[in-house]
Amino acid sequence: MHNVLLVDPNMRSRENTQQMLDWGQLGFVIQSYADNAGDALSFIDTQRFSLVLINIKRLQSDGLQLCGQIRQFSRIPIIVIGGDHDFNLARKALTYQVSDYLADPVQPSDLVASLQAVLEELNGKTVMNSPLIASIQWKRQPQSSIIDVVKKYVQEELHQNVSLKRISDSLHFNCAYLGQKFKNEEKMLFNEYLLQQRMEKAKRLLEQTDMRIYEVANHVGYMEIDWFYKKFKEYTGTSANEYRKQALITA
Repeated sequence: MHNVLLVDPNMRSRENTQQMLDWGQLGFVIQSYADNAGDALSFIDTQRFSLVLINIKRLQSDGLQLCGQIRQFSRIPIIVIGGDHDFNLARKALTYQVSDYLADPVQPSDLVASLQAVLEELNGKTVMNSPLIASIQWKRQPQSSIIDVVKKYVQEELHQNVSLKRISDSLHFNCAYLGQKFKNEEKMLFNEYLLQQRMEKAKRLLEQTDMRIYEVANHVGYMEIDWFYKKFKEYTGTSANEYRKQALITA
């Protein structure tokens, strides 16, 4: 059983986190609680933990500072929960190489997935899904996850040379893990999602603007017009020019 230190100054919030999951069935036990960063550092210095769980909503900026303080002397896994849906905040947290950043409201399925990944890291092997994990997955709501940060990044940087490797490096995340997490939550590969977003935006631009085709291509991240033509036709079944003509006829 792996011991967890929960850092959260709010008693009701701590109870909610404790009751959210069957921690024991997942291989963890919340052994200690800390009200503030100072107490957390003292606990880590005197006790043995496998994971630190920080409720950043309750600690505010002290939560991020705590991540940095822990990283000065320990590589212990850290999961940050209760954060905002803000890419810059998430990126700042992830520069401390936390295992995951779960925005508020935290869904049990997202926390289960994060704990499972930590458990795999701790055990050095793949952990099979337990009945608890399976029972929670069907209730999963695709929000409050680092995947939201990835999707927001795609939307904001669609005109750039976007890749999962670049995003994972920016967030200090393991690329393979992030790719698997994305596939599990979105039911598609990251590259499939990226293509979908580029093509759907290209369709809107062709329908709603008078931009030239090469301008549309550049706007969705394609510098080579021939490659854009190829991918667009594969995706829509028609050429970009024909698509625009049809959109004008039906408008």
